[in-house]
Formats: sequence, structure tokens, C-alpha cells
Amino acid sequence: MTTPVRPKPDTVQDAAETPDKEQPYAALGLKADEYAKIREILGRRPTSGELAMYSVMWSEHCSYKSSKNYLRQFGKKVTPEMTKNLMVGMGENAGVVDVGDGWAVTFKVESHNHPSYVEPYQGAATGVGGIVRDIISMGARPVAVMDQLRFGAIDHEDTARVVHGVVGGISFYGNCLGLPNIGGETYFDPVYQGNPLVNALAVGVLRHEDLHLANASGAGNKVVLFGARTGGDGIGGASILASDTFTEGGPTKRPAVQVGDPFAEKVLIECCLELFQKELVEGIQDLGAAGISCATSELASNGDGGMHISLDDVLLRDPSLTAEEILMSESQERMMAVVRPDKLDAFLEVVGKWEVETSVLGEVTGTGRLVIDWQGQEIVNVDPRTVAVDGPVYDRPVAYPSWIDALQADGAESLDRPETGPALKAQFLQLLGSPNLSDKRWVTNQYDTYVLGNTALSFPDDGGMIRVDEETGLGVAIATDANGRYCQLDPKQGARLALAEAYRNVAVTGAVPAAVTDCLNFGSPENPEVMWQFSEAVEGLADGCMELGIPVTGGNVSFYNQTGDTPIHPTPVVGVLGVIDDVAKRIPSGWQDDGHNIYLLGTTSLELDGSAWAGTVHDHLGGRPPMVDLGREKALAELIAAAADEQLLTSAHDLADGGLGQTLAESVLRFGLGARVVLDELESRDGVDTATALFSESTGRVIVTVRREDDVRFQGLCTGRGYPVLRIGVTDAASGSLEVQGAFEATIDELRGVHGATLPTHFGDVIQENVTEGYVGRGPLDDHGSFSPRTDS
Repeated sequence: MTTPVRPKPDTVQDAAETPDKEQPYAALGLKADEYAKIREILGRRPTSGELAMYSVMWSEHCSYKSSKNYLRQFGKKVTPEMTKNLMVGMGENAGVVDVGDGWAVTFKVESHNHPSYVEPYQGAATGVGGIVRDIISMGARPVAVMDQLRFGAIDHEDTARVVHGVVGGISFYGNCLGLPNIGGETYFDPVYQGNPLVNALAVGVLRHEDLHLANASGAGNKVVLFGARTGGDGIGGASILASDTFTEGGPTKRPAVQVGDPFAEKVLIECCLELFQKELVEGIQDLGAAGISCATSELASNGDGGMHISLDDVLLRDPSLTAEEILMSESQERMMAVVRPDKLDAFLEVVGKWEVETSVLGEVTGTGRLVIDWQGQEIVNVDPRTVAVDGPVYDRPVAYPSWIDALQADGAESLDRPETGPALKAQFLQLLGSPNLSDKRWVTNQYDTYVLGNTALSFPDDGGMIRVDEETGLGVAIATDANGRYCQLDPKQGARLALAEAYRNVAVTGAVPAAVTDCLNFGSPENPEVMWQFSEAVEGLADGCMELGIPVTGGNVSFYNQTGDTPIHPTPVVGVLGVIDDVAKRIPSGWQDDGHNIYLLGTTSLELDGSAWAGTVHDHLGGRPPMVDLGREKALAELIAAAADEQLLTSAHDLADGGLGQTLAESVLRFGLGARVVLDELESRDGVDTATALFSESTGRVIVTVRREDDVRFQGLCTGRGYPVLRIGVTDAASGSLEVQGAFEATIDELRGVHGATLPTHFGDVIQENVTEGYVGRGPLDDHGSFSPRTDS
């Protein structure tokens, strides 16, 4: 086998001696003025290695150059109360929250949108792998993942390709890692046809003393690269793929998509945790977007000196890679650590035990410069802050959309609403079987939901819940939500609604909301109307968090989600984390017992603009989204927490997409137990017709069930807190149906058939859960911390 002939390196000396050499900066995603700025910073032209580093680190994906000015609101609009439990906020790999008893939780959501259109399986799989490594780098053990998915029209010829690939990639990677997937969303809309959204969230648990940050301090400390070898996959992914717009030409950027190996990552997780436990690491950084370019520049920027490494010592899968390709490669399952010389042997012993390949690339210096050698010659010599921190920051032009007034004026109040029982039932079932409200078991059955044995709540409950401490039962709940239709009508209000729904979904589990992460998915920042949408959404989210008193701990911005000139609906995904002192007190989303009273908390208004009813029944999008009072949402959450603490609630389910009708159906189907509901008093009190009572998406509403013997205490709690409450029905095991008296009745089998048929019709049979020793799958924890049988189908 002959050794490949590598081109002569472009050295720093060459750059100084050949100032007029033409360089392909545009092909790497840099603008002419950005290239000029790099030359100004260096006082010469960049070497090809430096150009590669600046191109990926100054990309939209890595530098947040179009969003940074807006994101600063998350750090400014805070109070001491909001940050009292925040151990690590924005700027690190993931936020960290103190959850009590010496425990901390780290969580973050990020996008892998464009790679998941080009190569859905690997794009989605490596999205999971990347966010899990962010969690590892904080010193935490990953304990769960979630996903937030947006696909094109369910009947489009290309949708099945993307759906099968994305769901297969997520399930493969997460299942192989042995991490439970505890929740998420799956939506279909033609607006996402060429730009699916694949947002992945990971959660990790650590003790306070185990927290690690990404910095390279201490001159003489060694810089060590360990994990998988570096290959040619993912080269330029951040600059070329994630920071550009798809054209009508289709998926043409396959080389920019990374290839993942979850088994290598599983070993890497255990290896890192042992390194942390033995205190062998001074600083650590995962290699995700921008690869070695990112890890070296960010570690050096966050440290107190500089760094000198040699690329000749990088272990390669492909020996033909050039220096620039090595710097830009986004090969997965790699970490970079800073290790004291006196601990290097012990470090190498641990990685050797786990059979993780390792190479010492160089060391931390006191020069304040990042210097990189290749073939014995200097090919990079930069101030690392100019690469990783002080990139360009843009105030992009902002323009109020020319079309939005007409869209908002076209409200849903003029749409025909059903008045007869058969018509109400027909539309109720139409919603229940619609792609966005139908059963997502086709997706979720491909995920292992209860591996590790700490899952307390999962699909199809409103939020996922994980036990943190086996001794005390301390746990956390997480919910993620977004509504692109609402945000298209009003991005500020839409962002607030996403925050409110995620907050409410955490509250109904019995947890107390504590922190926020977000993934902001938008079109091109070079479109002034998109920048208006972005600015409005960020302001709405920042102000909303102030009102609720919970901080944004970090997140992700994904721009350029559009095909040609057509952007997606603005889709800010909001994740809320809550804390519960004992997972045994959790509240399921459906009722399990006969004869419990069903109560509606909150009031209903004629709010059908942007609703699932308007979209599904009338193919209509227009008007203004529902109003949201975040003060009332906070009061509702506190009410539910108080009721949960007194163990007054046997179930709780928020009202959102599809309104009361959808929530009643899901609550019946959760454990297959019927209900009788009467809406007369609700309609009279709130001044609405039956269709509005069933399909309105007014906020601040939850249905709960209460034992009859607890009625007086529960109603007294609501009265004392001044929150509207109304008994609307009773659970009924004998009926085997959902009956809305005076309107319609639907059997559980009928509901299940309609709800469950949609995704299998388009994508194939549902994978059945394993039946072992009388258990269907692996059920949720019972009140004693053991697994209980699954009784749902």
C-alpha cells in the first residue's frame, strides 16, 4: 500500500510572502467583507488552515452572528430569583440547574435540520450523538433524550423517505446508547417539505462537585484528543450545510453529513465518567460542529493562555486528509481534554482500559496564541478569541412583513362551526385522526422508553419524567413544545404560547417548572421579514421567562430553513425543565379509576384562529393566536403543585392542540377507561357554543380527575386561589366510551381505531412492544420505585 502524497502545506510564512494568492473563501461560506476582516485581524492573508477555521467558526451555526444581539436579552432580562438555582447558564456546552440535595441536572436542545434532509438516518442519529456529548462535557451522566420533529405533508412522495430515516436514526442511536427517549413532538405540514426540523434534547445528571467546564488553563498542561479517529465525514458541515439555504436542486451535499457510531459513544460516555471520577481532567470539550477548529479555539479562548498542537498527531481513518480537512472534519464520538502532565499517565491508563484511541496533540501555553503545526511547519497562528468569540456580529435589516396584516385579518370566526351531534362527532373524529393529533405510537414504539429503570413518565404523557435519586425519589420533568402556525400569525405571541404550553405540560406532571432551553428554527437571516419574526419571537420568549420567573439556560439557533425564497413557519421549540421532590407523587395524563370527577380548570373563549380545527377541517390559517396570560399560567402551575402535594389529583392533562375534545379523547385512551361529559354549564358560564367548547385552544386550561371523597378539599383549594373550576363529568369504566351528553358518543374501540390508523396507513405497521413475563414493554415506576404493568394498549 503506497502512502498518499499530500500537498505542500500552506504555512504562515507562505501567507506572509504571497499576500495576493486567491483563496476560495466564498465556497467556504464567507462573505467578501468577512474575508477582508480576517486579513485585517491577521495583518496578512490567512493560511488555508486558518481560512478553514475562520469559515466554520464564523458560520451562522457556530458564531450566532445574526442572532447574538437578540439572544443577549436572555442574559439581561433576569432577576436574582431566576438565577438562584442556575449553576451554569448560556455560553457553555449546556446549562446546569441545581435541583437539590447536592444534585444538578444539565439539559439542552439543538438542531440537526439540514443534515436530516440530505441524509435522514445519519443526520438524525448524529444529532442525538452531538447533543449527548454536550451533556457528557459538563461532567454529567446522560439519562434521557427527547426529539422534536417537523416533517412535510404526510402524503407527499418524499415524506416517507425522511420520516423512516429520521425516526430510524434517532431510535438506533438512542437505543444503542441505552438512553430512554421520554417525549417529544411529531408534526406534519407542507411548509417543512424541503426543510424538516430535527431537534434533539438530552438530559444529564451530576453531583455538584462533578461539574466540568470547557477551558484550557495552566501552561504546560497537555491537550489530548480521544475517541473515534478523524475521517472525511462532516467536512464543512457547520459552514456549508447548516449555514446555507437549500436550493430546488435537492439533496446534493451528502459529504457534509456526519456518520455516527453509538457503540463508540457509549464507551466514550463511560470512559469520560471514570476520568471525571478520578479527577484526571482540567477542562474538556466535545467535538461537534467545526470539529478540531471549534475544540481548540474555544478551549484556548476560555482559558488563561494559548495552545500549541500538531495535526500530525491526530489519529486518522483516512490518511489522505489534508490539514484543512482535519481541522474542519466533524467526525463523531470525539472529545478533547486538557490534562496536567503529572496525571497524563493515569489518564492514558483509563482510556486504555476502555480501549479508546488517544493522542496527545500538544499543550497549553502562555502565549495567548493558538498555534497549529502540520508536517513540522506552522500553518495556524491566531488569537483564539478572534476565531471563537469575537466573530462578526450583524444587525441584519428588519422589516415588518408585507403580508401579515392581511393574514391576521382573515380570522376563523367566519368559518362554519358544526351545530348538530353527528356533525360535531364527525369533526371531532376528523381531528383525532389528523396527522398532527393522531397516535404517534408508530414513532415512539421504535424508541426504548424505560431503559435504565428511572423513567417515571413518558409517551404519551404530557411531559417526560426521570428519577434522579433512587433514595429520595427526587426527579425532573421535561416538556417541549412549539406551534409554527401560531408563530406565523404572530411570532411574539407564538413564542409565548410555546413557553406557556411547555410550562403547563411540566406542571401537570406534578413538577415545579425551573428552567428553559430553546431551539429557534427560522428561515434565512438575510430576509428582513424573517429577522422581524426572529426578533419578535426572542423578545416574546425573554419577556415571558421574566414573567414566569424561570431562566433560559442555553439553546440553539437554526437559520436558513427554507427552500429557495420560501421560509418555514417560524418554529421556536421551547423546552421547560421542572423539579419534583418525589416521582411517586407524579400525575399521569389519563384516568385509571372509575367514578372520579372530571374538572376543567380555566375558562374557554372563542379562540379558533390558527387552531388544529381551523387547519384540519377548513384548511385555514389566519387571524390571531389565542391570548396567553403568563401570570395565570403561573397561578395554575402553583395550584396543580399544591394539589399534587396533597395527592388530590388522580390525573391531569393540559388543553392545547385540538382543545377539550382532543384532551378528553387522549385521557380516555391513555388507560382505556371511558367518561361521561356534560358541557351545558361550561357553555353557559363562558358564553360559547358546543363546537367552541370542544375545539377552542384557549390557554391556561387543564382537566383533572379527583376522587369523590377529595372533592371538597380540591374545590376549596381552587376557590382559595381564585382559579376558575368547573365539574364537567365523571369517569365511567362500564360505558366503554366517551359520551358528550347531548352531542355524541364514541366507543373506545372507535376512538382507538381512528386515532391509531393514520401513521401506519402512510408508513407501515406499528412495531409492537415486547411482552415479557406478563409485562407489556417496560411500564412506569410504581409508587415504590418498581415497575408497574402497562395497562394501555
